[in-house]
Amino acid sequence: MNVKSRLILLMLACLYLSACNQAVGREYSRVKPTNTLYSSTVTDIAIQQIGKPYKYGGNGPSNYDCSGLVHYAYTKAGITIPRNSTAQLQYATRIPVNSLESGDLVFFSISQNKISHVGIYLGNNRFIHSPSSGKRVQIVTMDNPYWQSRFITAARVER
Repeated sequence: MNVKSRLILLMLACLYLSACNQAVGREYSRVKPTNTLYSSTVTDIAIQQIGKPYKYGGNGPSNYDCSGLVHYAYTKAGITIPRNSTAQLQYATRIPVNSLESGDLVFFSISQNKISHVGIYLGNNRFIHSPSSGKRVQIVTMDNPYWQSRFITAARVER
């Protein structure tokens, strides 16, 4: 059995075990894989969703809203997090933007000065997200003035 197959089996076992340990009312498990496995797995899963359409309330695998994409990628990586962007920020630990690592979350305010958008940081000042109605999952740069003016904070899910 090759290394990739072993990693897949390990991740499946973690998913199974974390599902067996869920309490009624759903508590969120904090699986602690290594940083490298964590970030590459979450980002790899998200990148595989590029081109899939935005749909409000979309949880995947055929369509997503922004927090649905984040929820899907983390869950598939064996890390159960809340479903909506506000709860995702409350669950994660805020970090300075200059500490961002691949797999961290970036939060934005599109309207009403509140958290209303989330993406997964990929490194090199880029993030992946499901933008809005009529658009598809895509990678964009945080250097874009639109995103710069709407950036609120960055956060890391405990590893």
